Amino acid sequence: MWFDTWADVLRVLIIGTVSYVALVLALRVSGKRTLGQLNAFDFVVTVAIGSTLATILLSSDVSFLEGMAALVLLVGLQFIVAWASTHIPGTRAAVTSGPAALVISGQLQHAELRRNRLTESEVLQAVRGTGSGDLSDIAAVVLETNGTLSVIPKSKLGNGTALRGVRGFPEDQDLDHLG
Repeated sequence: MWFDTWADVLRVLIIGTVSYVALVLALRVSGKRTLGQLNAFDFVVTVAIGSTLATILLSSDVSFLEGMAALVLLVGLQFIVAWASTHIPGTRAAVTSGPAALVISGQLQHAELRRNRLTESEVLQAVRGTGSGDLSDIAAVVLETNGTLSVIPKSKLGNGTALRGVRGFPEDQDLDHLG
């Protein structure tokens, strides 16, 4: 079907424009956290927001106000979870996974690789991407909460304070031997 009525097209144009403006305003009010680098939880919420927006645009069964209520609800809940994860202990751990060490002092941590469903070749690719060809030159490779791999060469380890809270690096561990 190529065309139903001009009224349907006009509805999509008007509702789409108003919905877009409302979504931008809601995201602006909710803060930068909503649009930052996405962890798995943020990604799911983002997909849900996109799906809701598509439903508002294309389904005449959903009124504009119902759709806006759904969008505001999703953005509001995201804001509440983000606020709670920074103010209520334990909330962040409940909604996101923490960073994990995949390489420590040039040694692959196979248990962490399995736990995070990553392969050795994916870690080695990240190391090569930094221009390093020798795993023994690497102090750590960390799987971050947003799924990216951070590679820390021994020459840039410093005192290792950036590794605080990374699973596999105990708080009291002496990191001098890594550098």
